[in-house]
Amino acid sequence: MKELEKDLVKATIRGFSRVIILWLISQKPMSGYGIVKELKRLTGQKFHSGVVYPLLYELEENKLIAGKWMRKGRRRIKYYSPTEEGRELLNLIRELFKMPVKEILKDFITSYA
Repeated sequence: MKELEKDLVKATIRGFSRVIILWLISQKPMSGYGIVKELKRLTGQKFHSGVVYPLLYELEENKLIAGKWMRKGRRRIKYYSPTEEGRELLNLIRELFKMPVKEILKDFITSYA
């Protein structure tokens, strides 16, 4: 893959990263480390904690997610869940993708050059 193509793929995935994070933690509460691992599994792209944690802090600051500290052995781990506002935003985004954008994405995904 050419460098420009790599950059475009990365930019596209990064553009969706907040929504993907919100969707992930709507499935079950997750730690930052768990989110990093899931993002890599889902996208095939390596997400560094230096990218993910600032997004988590931003989402938390905007009251879209809430973190809760829990003990796991001797360690304290923060697990994130969506707030009511976060769930509402996720539903709004789902509605957006039900509109004509859904058909565009569906065509984009199923069409091959």
